[in-house]
Amino acid sequence: MAVRRAGAAAAPRSLLANLSRYYLECLSRESGPGISIPATAAGIDSRAITPDEAREIVPELAVDDLCGAVFNPVAGTVTPDLVVQGCARDAAQLGARVEQSCAVERILVENGRVAGVETTRGRIATDCVVLTAGVWSRELAATAGFGLPVEPERRFMHVTGEAPDFPKRLPLTVDFSSSFYFHREGEGILFGGAELDELAPVAARRLPALAELDLRHTISGFYEMSPDHNALIGAAPDPAGLVYATGFSGHGFQQGLVVGEHLAQLALGLEPTFDLSQFDAERFARGRARAELNVI
Repeated sequence: MAVRRAGAAAAPRSLLANLSRYYLECLSRESGPGISIPATAAGIDSRAITPDEAREIVPELAVDDLCGAVFNPVAGTVTPDLVVQGCARDAAQLGARVEQSCAVERILVENGRVAGVETTRGRIATDCVVLTAGVWSRELAATAGFGLPVEPERRFMHVTGEAPDFPKRLPLTVDFSSSFYFHREGEGILFGGAELDELAPVAARRLPALAELDLRHTISGFYEMSPDHNALIGAAPDPAGLVYATGFSGHGFQQGLVVGEHLAQLALGLEPTFDLSQFDAERFARGRARAELNVI
């Protein structure tokens, strides 16, 4: 990635990026620190820029210890809950039935094949289950006799009051060395990466103007972490009929469009558009795990 300038004061290596449409491609390549992946080769307009150019985009940014940055001028941010509601609405219009407040307690298996699910409202018979239960995927998969190595990790986001001095169009900006990130959230700034006490020194160093804003509220939730911080995606060899996607380790929403199409094709027995076999849960037994170092 980036290397600190020779002779600069001791500070973490840093690379700032707006990579909202880039994660899946990064995860599917054999790459590591010091290797640059040409995003433009995949039709994605990500470009290397200088620290001064980064500060032109985000004037409040401290760039004295940076060697460069990566910027995607066409990537954007969306509101996750509105996207989920829109997908649910469209699915319902196509004939799906959405059941809310109906927890799945167990996946039922008969003769080596999925036979249904047991829910808080009773049994639903089906020969195919698409398991995308986040941090609860492991325990549900276990009820079907299948192992998914997923562990919960609590993450925090913090939202400030009004930030009139920041640019109205503020890209998702990530400090890769610390996982500190920030972007616009309405009239304020949303930032995250850790609990506030741990994050405050990093945030004050990279974005000093943040310390002048009022903190309105903090939100916490769980990442579902896999052993190598890459997703678990595939169809279980046993029982048949169990399709899964979990363990995204913070990358799931960005990868959702491709993964959703892939799961639908697996569930319907169609030839997948993309070969995502390297993400199956059996890769650990095969010794094919590849660590993803930049979990945001």
